[in-house]
Amino acid sequence: MAQRLGVEFLDRAIPTRVAERLRVPIDDALAHDESLGDAIGRLVSTFALLPELAGAKAQAGYLSGEDYRRETERLIKEHTDGGAVILGRAGAVILRDHPEALHVRLDGPPERRVARAMEIEGLTKADAERLRKEGDRAREAYVRHFYNCDAKNPSLYHLVIDSTALSMDAVVEVIVAAAR
Repeated sequence: MAQRLGVEFLDRAIPTRVAERLRVPIDDALAHDESLGDAIGRLVSTFALLPELAGAKAQAGYLSGEDYRRETERLIKEHTDGGAVILGRAGAVILRDHPEALHVRLDGPPERRVARAMEIEGLTKADAERLRKEGDRAREAYVRHFYNCDAKNPSLYHLVIDSTALSMDAVVEVIVAAAR
């Protein structure tokens, strides 16, 4: 899709760039990325129970999940002028007021999403199901934790597409046509 639109695709590059900007190891940025949203929530909850520990970490120069979130937001917003395809990271929430942003949610029945993942990625059913559950849970926790909203709320999106009912080419065509 990014290639068809002639723009950059931001997904795996986001934590790498966040790590560079915050001058931290890539593993630290990955640990705070959307894919581990549940871990962020657990970590924050732990610190809420131990305020003296959280304060000590802040004074020692440790970065919080909020620092990583803020830098991720900044990176996403920097790409609004030239355009980009941004996968996840609460992009629909972050850019909700941007007049030229197109917000798309790809969805479908869980069992068909699992089958599609098996087909595309060559995964076993058990692995595809586990990844679907973990990904959904992490994405929803990330959006809920940092933005206090439901990632599945259709009002956040201009298009909600059952990507299991259409071929990948058709999904790309629909989104490219809407973006143009």
